[in-house]
Amino acid sequence: MGATTLGALIGAGIDSMSGDDGNADGAIVGAVTANVLKVVIPLAVTYAVGWAVLRGAAELKDKAFGSLDPEAGS
Repeated sequence: MGATTLGALIGAGIDSMSGDDGNADGAIVGAVTANVLKVVIPLAVTYAVGWAVLRGAAELKDKAFGSLDPEAGS
C-alpha cells in the first residue's frame, strides 16, 4: 500500500473520530502530509548524515595534524 493511500486512510480515520460528517478533508490532509514527508524525511536524514561525516572528518584531521585553532587546547 502506498504512502499516499495510507496517509489518506489515517487522515480520514482521525477526521472521523471528531464526529464531523464526511472524511474527505481529513483524507486530503493525510495524503498531502504523506507526500510532503516522503520528500522531507530523506532530505533531513541526508543532511544529518552529511553533517556527521563532515564533523567526524574535521575531528580526524585535528587529531592527525593538530588543531590550527590556538584556543582549542592542542
